[in-house]
Amino acid sequence: MNKPTLTFIGGGNMANSLIGGLIAKGYPADAITATDPLEANRQQLASTFGVQTSTDNMAAAAKAEVILLAVKPQVMKTVTETITGALGHRPLIISIAAGISMASLEQWLSADLPIVRCMPNTPSLVQTGAAGLFANGQVSDDQKQLTSDILNAVGTSCWLQTEAEIDAVTAVSGSGPAYYFLIMEIMQEIGEELGLSPELSRQLTLQTALGAAKMAVSSDVDAAELRRRVSSPGGTTERAIEAFEAGNLKTLFREAMNSAVKRAAEMADELAN
Repeated sequence: MNKPTLTFIGGGNMANSLIGGLIAKGYPADAITATDPLEANRQQLASTFGVQTSTDNMAAAAKAEVILLAVKPQVMKTVTETITGALGHRPLIISIAAGISMASLEQWLSADLPIVRCMPNTPSLVQTGAAGLFANGQVSDDQKQLTSDILNAVGTSCWLQTEAEIDAVTAVSGSGPAYYFLIMEIMQEIGEELGLSPELSRQLTLQTALGAAKMAVSSDVDAAELRRRVSSPGGTTERAIEAFEAGNLKTLFREAMNSAVKRAAEMADELAN
């Protein structure tokens, strides 16, 4: 069965991740084209994955059944202008640029095109990503399934009912990896203060984070119950949790994540203009 032809406009980290995930899952390299202005990026994509590369966005878009816009948000408007004349065959458009609203995409491309907004995250680079997806009314069920298949090559994806949920996804999974990195950073630093060597503190912190995530993913109970099971009455963990609660950790997280939502909305307005 033939696979739809894919064109990635932009050959940076996220394109590399998605192309690598697709190739690893058996997607034919000759069905994928990637464009990028940098020769080094094109050479890397061609040599690593065997895909076709180009500097001509319009020609690459004209032959694609699916176009993935994988460029920086600040240049999205300019980039879309280079392909609008090549979209008469109504390809599926998937935007993985943060902060670019559906209204902007439809204005720059066409409201008649099937367009999906995607909010991925950086763990996609190691095939453990999480992405939220929102489609306009032109996207068919088959195109939704195809979009899911593409994003699931590097992790998991979920469909959203409203575009407003994209901002919440940004606050949870889009920015979320940085929250965990910050916690790891703090734990490593304090581990050293408590007498551990830098390498030992790092090793224990990272393995603990990995183990906790694996337990949560594989468990049939929620995170709150897992936490309770670790916190023996009168023990060390309970004492630590009490200190977190006394410091209003939940309130601080709520403020931080709401700030991320607010900034996501601000960015959409800025990029639209």
